[in-house]
Amino acid sequence: MDQDRAPLQEALERMRRDRLVPFDVPGHKRGRGNPELTRFLGEQCLSVDVNSMKPLDNLCHPTSVIREAEELAADAFGAAHAFFMVGGTTSSVQAMVLSNVKKGDEIILPRNVHQSVINALVLCGATPVYINPQSDKSLGIALGMSLSDVRATMESHPDAKAILINNPTYYGICSDLKSITEAAHQKGMRVLVDEAHGTHFYFGRNMPISAMAAGADMAAVSMHKSGGSLTQSSVLLCGKNVNPHYVRQIINLTQTTSGSYLLLSSLDISRRNLATRGQEIFDKVERFASYAREEIGKMGDYFVYSKDLVNGDSIFDFDTTKLSVNTLGLGLAGIEVYDILRDEYDIQIEFGDLGNILAYISVGDKTKNVERLISALSEIRRLYKKERKGMLEDEYITPEVIRTPQEAFYADKISLPLQECEGKVCAEFVMCYPPGIPVLAPGEKITRAIIDYIQYAKSKGCVLTGPESMDVTRLNVLKGE
Repeated sequence: MDQDRAPLQEALERMRRDRLVPFDVPGHKRGRGNPELTRFLGEQCLSVDVNSMKPLDNLCHPTSVIREAEELAADAFGAAHAFFMVGGTTSSVQAMVLSNVKKGDEIILPRNVHQSVINALVLCGATPVYINPQSDKSLGIALGMSLSDVRATMESHPDAKAILINNPTYYGICSDLKSITEAAHQKGMRVLVDEAHGTHFYFGRNMPISAMAAGADMAAVSMHKSGGSLTQSSVLLCGKNVNPHYVRQIINLTQTTSGSYLLLSSLDISRRNLATRGQEIFDKVERFASYAREEIGKMGDYFVYSKDLVNGDSIFDFDTTKLSVNTLGLGLAGIEVYDILRDEYDIQIEFGDLGNILAYISVGDKTKNVERLISALSEIRRLYKKERKGMLEDEYITPEVIRTPQEAFYADKISLPLQECEGKVCAEFVMCYPPGIPVLAPGEKITRAIIDYIQYAKSKGCVLTGPESMDVTRLNVLKGE
């Protein structure tokens, strides 16, 4: 297919040239009705913030330019079908899960999944079968899925309908995706891949294997992360054995009927950019990341992840575009370094957790910005380093699952002070955001270790989300359990 085309952009440009008189929504009428917003976002932007109309197709049932744009995306990603999503990769992940499992079905997944996965289980009623990932005690993070653990879980749960895999994790760690996919297909299970942080796997050189190349059935891809599209835009990919018409029906259960053409056109234009210049783009990103890793690694006290972690199993491969740095050697939690970078150096990184930071490097970066980050981390080491004591090091605590997420979420519940919740069953989510991996999910037992973790995370400045109690001083727990 002609990857130099961008059908949605072309259609929007035609509409703008035609100077249509709008008697439809949105009410700002190409920005004229809201001059303050137009001054802020610009006339170019507001002039294409339009509603579905015949020349622009309809996201819920595309037959022309959106359909053509999706076909180009499928071709670029090596998929049989692609769906443009405007509810973020959260909506892509949920559509992927809801398309494959229903109430009573089992789905195998690592526990360190994004909240959106467990949200989908709340909606559909499927039962999670967790593979508790191995962890690296020196880094305090969960790793990928061990192939032997996957095989053992498949043997003990032969009726599971699907398996979900992170490719990569937030920290850049990849499982043996191809072998896991082959093992799952031998058991008749669908393979679903959360590739929120793996857009570049499809377009860069010498990258870890992508979901579609590994033969997976579906993949949720965050184009807005490393792909350059607007925030909240995503792509859902399907393999040849997936019924795309059913998937479209599932998507339409929850996705808006008023798809933003700003988001849709950004997907179209970004796909063209990656398809025609992807290797060049991600060569540059990888060079930046490698240079930063080398310079930060020379400082001491920081530990910068790279392919030296690869063990052929739970860390089968590593995404070298990720600049993941462990900060515990400084006696500082990752979130403390995150705050210092923002407050003292005007540098905004992706996230900091209890022991690590992640700086997201992309084609939009410049050498001087990378140098500024390196210099700031060097100065933080000199000014803020302290004795390493009293630090909580494990990011991942293995949960004990008592009830399914749906059962627990909709069950009768009571609110208790956090300190009185030990031994109770949680009825809501608790997570540090980002990365959005639940510390607690509905149906899981609340232990003393988890309570201590929550309090420690709060003391270090982590943003905790999920509970009704905004300050996380109370939790909803199952009544009578």
